Amino acid sequence: MDSLLMKQRQFLYQFKNVRWAKGRHETYLCYVVKRRDSATSFSLDFGHLRNKSGCHVELLFLRYISDWDLDPGRCYRVTWFTSWSPCYDCARHVANFLRGNPNLSLRIFTARLYFCDGYKAEPEGLRRLHRAGVQIAIMTFKDYFYCWNTFVENRERSFKAWEGLHENSVRLTRQLRRILLVRDFPASHCLSLPKSSFPAATSIVSYIPYIFLCAYVSIYHFFL
Repeated sequence: MDSLLMKQRQFLYQFKNVRWAKGRHETYLCYVVKRRDSATSFSLDFGHLRNKSGCHVELLFLRYISDWDLDPGRCYRVTWFTSWSPCYDCARHVANFLRGNPNLSLRIFTARLYFCDGYKAEPEGLRRLHRAGVQIAIMTFKDYFYCWNTFVENRERSFKAWEGLHENSVRLTRQLRRILLVRDFPASHCLSLPKSSFPAATSIVSYIPYIFLCAYVSIYHFFL
């Protein structure tokens, strides 16, 4: 595990939500772990991690918390603030971990959306996390402000937003919303309708609304 607090320049560089994040090949993960008892919650730990050679940071956190021997009779809430959203494989591992630990919930606030492999796998990974109950959102000013005061060696300096922070946050939020929307109306399902679903040429009119919906979702998916 890294030192408890991040350096100011390190945080500002790694978490900046720029459109083209050139040179940012690592993922940083700030975390808070809380135990919930009835209407109250208790903070158990906080800190930050980053990728190690051969292991993504999300898997490092799963290894870390697996050593805690969590009480199955208590509820825990984990919050992540990440510089990049998870890749598909990490999303799959996290979703499986949560299914095996139903008393643990996870929220992810990410600075930027990560895409690889032709742009198809990572969106499905995010939808997989969403189906597993993970709350996924893009970091806003208040999240950066919280991280600055919780995880950064700020030396009592106030957090100042950079130019474009709000605009990029709004853009990424819309993009994430479109990605998660596809899970309810996947375009691939529109193309797999069996021929038997059209028993007669005279009945094709009744399927026109469905066809328009498929076209709409396909266009949505294309512009993600």
